[in-house]
Amino acid sequence: MKSNIYFWLFTVIGFISSSLNAQDLLDTLEKEHPNTPQYEIATFKGTRISLGHSIENRKKGVLEIKAMNLFWNIPNRPSQSFVTDIWTARIALEYSISDRLTFGAGGSTLDGVFDGFLKYKLINQRRDSNTSPFSVTLFQNLSRQTKRYKAFQNANKLQTSFTSQILIARKFTPNFSLQVSPTFIHRGTSAINNDPHNHFAIGIGGRYKVGGHVALVSEYYYVANPIKSKDTYSPFVLGVNWEMSDLLLQFQLTNTRNMVEDIFITQTPNNFNFKDGNFVFGFNATFVLHLNQKRL
Repeated sequence: MKSNIYFWLFTVIGFISSSLNAQDLLDTLEKEHPNTPQYEIATFKGTRISLGHSIENRKKGVLEIKAMNLFWNIPNRPSQSFVTDIWTARIALEYSISDRLTFGAGGSTLDGVFDGFLKYKLINQRRDSNTSPFSVTLFQNLSRQTKRYKAFQNANKLQTSFTSQILIARKFTPNFSLQVSPTFIHRGTSAINNDPHNHFAIGIGGRYKVGGHVALVSEYYYVANPIKSKDTYSPFVLGVNWEMSDLLLQFQLTNTRNMVEDIFITQTPNNFNFKDGNFVFGFNATFVLHLNQKRL
């Protein structure tokens, strides 16, 4: 009987002692790492929602290889082309200088457009407090259109344009993210002198994960002062992203025909509707290379 009492007594003393030691360890860890912030990750799985940029940057030393494609038909025009009348592509490289800063450059076949950009992650959304409810990224793009057109009165001038954006996004749930993109665009050329060279626009884009590695995405841009010399429409994109570890495939249905910000935001020639069926189909493939990281 006494042996049983001693056994339970030593058990209780040992439990209390281990609990006190564990509490001391927790106190020590809290002192060494006070208020360690917990940031939201994967607001969007790619550096672009679909056509437009997202707030995301890759980790330092990561290189992205992008192949972007758009296909469309021209109504009431006989064509001998297979599947589509016109196809345009953009090939680009994007490198993360740091976890916050990314540089990219690319070239498009349509209109001979070459572009480069910088992205800087300014603020990260926090999960553990309301001090940073949004993520904010700054985006600056420069593009050069190398093909010249006689319709432009100032065609001999440099056809260089600039796009500045503040990308503001929030991950509301593990499945749903939303981004707003105030945009300023300066275009280097206009068809007539009455066309504005400076444009103000605002974009909105979202991602909804439907299961597994598949997500629905959409984008829309409203331009406050559009071009006057020709009819233009607000660009709209509806797409599906297939997200894998080092490969992202994006499928799109849109009304725009270019993949550089200053052109597709201000110079989309068709409306997005199901009456005439004059849609543009897009397909993007993004491959990720880890140049200076050891992969597990």
